[in-house]
Amino acid sequence: MSSYFFMLLVVAAGASVAFQQVLNANLRIQIGSPWWAAFISYFVGLVVTLLIALVVPGPRLIEALPKGGDWLPWMGGIFGATFIAITILMVPKLGAATTISLIVVGQMLLSLTMDHFGWLGLPVQPISLLRLTGAGLLVLGVVLIRA
Repeated sequence: MSSYFFMLLVVAAGASVAFQQVLNANLRIQIGSPWWAAFISYFVGLVVTLLIALVVPGPRLIEALPKGGDWLPWMGGIFGATFIAITILMVPKLGAATTISLIVVGQMLLSLTMDHFGWLGLPVQPISLLRLTGAGLLVLGVVLIRA
């Protein structure tokens, strides 16, 4: 498959994040609680992921559990829960476009830093003027969307 297909797939994943956040914010309004809305979002995702994991080929859960190693990779859910909670609270206040734009800016700034220093086993990709310009244009995009 071409890399363009993979890029399009990632764009679709980004679009699904925007859709998810609006649905979560609407669920918050419907049930009256950002925390239960976040729980429901994660629970539905858990059920879908569990069903997929049971059907697709690959190791079963007991085989996939590590026998030791680093605890940090297991903490990703904390960041996911923080992300969901913040977006559920902010989409109604800032709007979907501003909220998602700011999320992308945050992702880009940390990603550039992580690449530059090779954090968490990433290959080092130094920050360049071109990459900083791209991040600056994302920030400018937020300003323009917010205007």
